[in-house]
Amino acid sequence: MTDPMLAAPDLTEYRWALYACGHLLDLTNKPQPPVGLYRDEASARTHGLRMWPSTFTVIDLHGDDRP
Repeated sequence: MTDPMLAAPDLTEYRWALYACGHLLDLTNKPQPPVGLYRDEASARTHGLRMWPSTFTVIDLHGDDRP
């Protein structure tokens, strides 16, 4: 059952992608999807710092460094 109070996200609004980068700790050898998409870079970086302080990366999906 769908909750009518939950609006469908507009993915074009989410510019920043957070990656945990488990490959840096040899936890995976396969490409991993982002763990989150964000409207602003500060939120993505704050989440990354709290969850994976030494391995995360934030990518601008509208920029030159996009995957």
